[in-house]
Amino acid sequence: MRRQVLLFISALCLSTVFGQVSYSIPEEMEKGSLVCNVAQDLGLDIKRLKSGRARIHSGDTTEYIELNKERGVLLIKERIDREALCGETTPCALHLQMILENPMELFRITVEITDINDNAPSFASTEKRIEISESAIIGSKFVLEKAFDADIGTNGLQSYTLHPTSNFALKLENQADGGKKVEMILQKPLDREHQEHISLLLTAVDGGQPRMSGTMQITVNVLDVNDNAPIFTKPVYKAAIPENSPQGTSIIIVSASDKDRGSHGEISYAISNSKRRLSDLFQINQKTGEVILIGEIDYEKAKLFQVDIEALDNGGLSDSSKILIDVIDVNDNSPQIKILSKSDSILEDSPENTAIAMLSINDPDSQKNGEVKCSINDEIPFKILNTMNGFYSLVTEVALDREDASQYNITVTCSDEGVPSLSSSVTLTLQISDVNDNPPVFERSSYEAYIIENNTPGLSIFTVKATDSDWNQNARVSYILEDSSVNGVPVSSYVSVSADSGVIHAVRSFDYEQIKDFQFRVKAQDGGSPPLSSNVTVKIMIQDQNDNAPQVLYPVQTGGSLVAEMVPRSADVGYLVTKVVAVDVDSGQNAWLSYKLQKATDRALFEVGLQNGEVRTIRQVTDKDAVKQRLTVIVEDNGQPSRSATVIVNVAVADSFPEVLSEFTDFTHDKEYNENLTFYLVLALAVVSFLFITCVVVIISVKIYRWRQSRILYHSNLPVIPYYPPRYSDTLGTGTLPHVYNYEVCRTTDSRKSDCKFGRAGSQNVLIMDPSSTGTMQRIQSEKSILDEPDSPLESGISTMDRE
Repeated sequence: MRRQVLLFISALCLSTVFGQVSYSIPEEMEKGSLVCNVAQDLGLDIKRLKSGRARIHSGDTTEYIELNKERGVLLIKERIDREALCGETTPCALHLQMILENPMELFRITVEITDINDNAPSFASTEKRIEISESAIIGSKFVLEKAFDADIGTNGLQSYTLHPTSNFALKLENQADGGKKVEMILQKPLDREHQEHISLLLTAVDGGQPRMSGTMQITVNVLDVNDNAPIFTKPVYKAAIPENSPQGTSIIIVSASDKDRGSHGEISYAISNSKRRLSDLFQINQKTGEVILIGEIDYEKAKLFQVDIEALDNGGLSDSSKILIDVIDVNDNSPQIKILSKSDSILEDSPENTAIAMLSINDPDSQKNGEVKCSINDEIPFKILNTMNGFYSLVTEVALDREDASQYNITVTCSDEGVPSLSSSVTLTLQISDVNDNPPVFERSSYEAYIIENNTPGLSIFTVKATDSDWNQNARVSYILEDSSVNGVPVSSYVSVSADSGVIHAVRSFDYEQIKDFQFRVKAQDGGSPPLSSNVTVKIMIQDQNDNAPQVLYPVQTGGSLVAEMVPRSADVGYLVTKVVAVDVDSGQNAWLSYKLQKATDRALFEVGLQNGEVRTIRQVTDKDAVKQRLTVIVEDNGQPSRSATVIVNVAVADSFPEVLSEFTDFTHDKEYNENLTFYLVLALAVVSFLFITCVVVIISVKIYRWRQSRILYHSNLPVIPYYPPRYSDTLGTGTLPHVYNYEVCRTTDSRKSDCKFGRAGSQNVLIMDPSSTGTMQRIQSEKSILDEPDSPLESGISTMDRE
């Protein structure tokens, strides 16, 4: 087997590299036969064929050649018959494309199919009858039927032989289409009386090795007196017809003339059976010579037809001519789009001009009808490039962003230049794969949150929220508390952040008096690789709570010594006795203090300033006023609830110090007595309040319990089962439980009608007896009705047996 290899390597503007190789193989090779080592010829590694998922694409429906990726060779997949594949077209070749992926590469492979001598010449009919007048002159021509050989070149039809050659000689004339015109020349006058029938054998021989031949038996009937043959008006006729013309369309009318008269001058027309297929497409009227279309013609299958015709007279003389029929192309084929390779998804950070699909575009029409232009839908970041004749690549035009569009439907439309224009389209769906290119973004640039002091540890303070425009894992946000310190203490001992929800919790209980506010940073980090993050500042402000009572700074309260303010008896109204000074470590209104006089020995003598705590006289001091004056001042803040502190101010109404000493000797004893009395009064009040509240709760509970019991029995449809308390016994004391008990029986006939009947235990008479007595009995009738609620339907009969 001879194989010719041509290798052309070219680089395109894209990242895809294309190459071209050509081979030549004979037809009729066995299945599995080796065509070529395409990997070696293209310089490709076997691993590249496997990783690139190499495959062979052909435009034909039948795959004649397949790729063995393990060996990198092309093998025959189906037997190739050159005559069936290409007919008379030369050269006959298979145009294949080998496609690789990751990256995309395309190689063009041309396999030329050479002819072998596998077809013998043959005639349309095995025998032919010719009638020749005996008056036929020497040199008369008789057109013979051509043989047909499906092979081409040297394997095709080469020559003819005629045997015997006593009366006729064979003349071969080359024609423009490469065929031979076969004519039988009379070289010896005929004599019907000597030989009425002549048998000849016409043999067609090809040039193959070994040579093959076909024969046709020719029988010549010698006739009398017809010495003029028909003659066509033209040696070659030309006509044109559009493809897809309907059957019955008239193509051309041919004519021939015969100088003979009568029956010898009558001419009939016929199509030579040089090619069998022509008789299925065209038909000639035997009388008029009109050629009409009887089949379907397609420009894409045949562009020109050569029809050999004959004109015969009744004397057996004939002439031949040729009709050249041009087929006019009509735009009847829309572009054919085939997807050679495509990507279903692409990363959003793919560079420009990244190939996502490779297409093969073919329009079988010719000239303008076969010129194709392709485009894609507008406003998408892609473009289509014509990389080779009939091959297009779909590439990215700009950088992609999945956050703008996660999917594209790309419609490729291809239109030809015919009138009217025909088009085809195909839609490709491309998914944009996410890349972690967007960090989380907080809803605010900074956050402020408030929390009241003395909070419970673990209390939720605030929630920070960040969103990530990426997808899936790349958009999963986790929250992290960044390391920092507050007053030298790690911020993690103050607050914590939930990694999933961003909820900020208090780790400890805050005290406004120690820390009023602090701030920290929270980082939001996505789950991409590598992860992206952003942070935000959160400021926590502690709100004050009224948790501190006022503290009295003056007058100073001491345990053992006695301090008193002196007021002269000559003091006027508004005399400043002293000033109570107090502070509150809280802030705001919780630290606003007010002063009130709670108790005083003489309330008509002194007053306390509400805002400043100044103790002043409100009338003139007289001699009747007691020397010892005891004032109890209460200091309250403005919080909710308010807190207070009390201070005792001792005032001595005197003009001299010795007078004061004599009057204040027993002041300490009075102080202790007053403190004890106050304690006992408060304790008594608390006990009385507790007992009152307890009684109210018990009474309400009993009422609710009885009401619920009555409602349960009222709404029940079940029969009432008597309730037998523990240790129940009969009245005679002869049972197993010789004791006396109470019991209660309740029964209703229909609770829905609020109807009730009384039940009695045996009899209305109840006996009370002592089991140890000899017969003394006391008869007691007892009946008691209990109705806890005015609307309750329940009444019960109660019988009581008391043990003596």
